[in-house]
Amino acid sequence: MQTHLLICNGDSCMLHQGEEVTLAIREEISRLGVDHLIHTTRTRCNGRCMDACVVIAYPEGSWYKDMTPETGKELVRNMTEGRKLEERLVYSFAPMNEEQYE
Repeated sequence: MQTHLLICNGDSCMLHQGEEVTLAIREEISRLGVDHLIHTTRTRCNGRCMDACVVIAYPEGSWYKDMTPETGKELVRNMTEGRKLEERLVYSFAPMNEEQYE
């Protein structure tokens, strides 16, 4: 396995096609025959409800927001080619300063 996709199935994401995104990603993985490279797990809330539906890719560490079934399929295709989704779908975290760690 090269990538683990954590697909949010919390309440807000489920209201924003969370189930459909989950199924689309899993169907695309199967269609491309990359089950041995990409694993998926449904999660509960990941705390980014305003960005629903959220998909997190590890070990890459990218958080994808506003996912739809089509962008979910695109994510799988891009991952098999070593690419990320377009920047508008990648959530960027602001770096934490030392005071936030205390």
